[in-house]
Amino acid sequence: MEYIALLRGINVGGNRKVEMKRLKALFEASGYTEVSTYLNSGNVLFSSSREQGSVQKEIPGLLQKEFGFEISTLILNRKDARRIAEAIPPEWENNAEQKTDIAYLFPEIDSPDTIEKLPLMKEYMDIRYVKGAIIWNIQKKEYNKSRLSKITGTREYQLMTVRNVNTARFLAGKS
Repeated sequence: MEYIALLRGINVGGNRKVEMKRLKALFEASGYTEVSTYLNSGNVLFSSSREQGSVQKEIPGLLQKEFGFEISTLILNRKDARRIAEAIPPEWENNAEQKTDIAYLFPEIDSPDTIEKLPLMKEYMDIRYVKGAIIWNIQKKEYNKSRLSKITGTREYQLMTVRNVNTARFLAGKS
């Protein structure tokens, strides 16, 4: 089966450094195949005959042992990544006028109710839940009014990992 590992909170602001070459080598040494990384933000595409639950349990431990710190990791199968990417309206992009992001949800908060728990001004954005993710689009001129930057202090934010629309489409094989 094809999987995507989404590592949360690495290589941001020079902290929690994870070299992609070393990350790829770790996955290969652990028996995963067709391993590739995308960008420097912790996206690993790989294949395995192992069940998703087994992979989800194994990888965080491997990462902690290799890099010396805990790395929250969400494992998606490629089918779910495609389903989420297909829920993104095609006109939603990242450009001079708009910003589109996908917050992949860890199981603890994978619910439509999560949107209501975020301190957002929803009237300034289009925000949607799809199983496994919250997708939002904001006109850049409305960004500050949306209060999107306020989610970083929430419990929910600690249980999601955010990627921009271009990365989400690439990982799903949609770009």
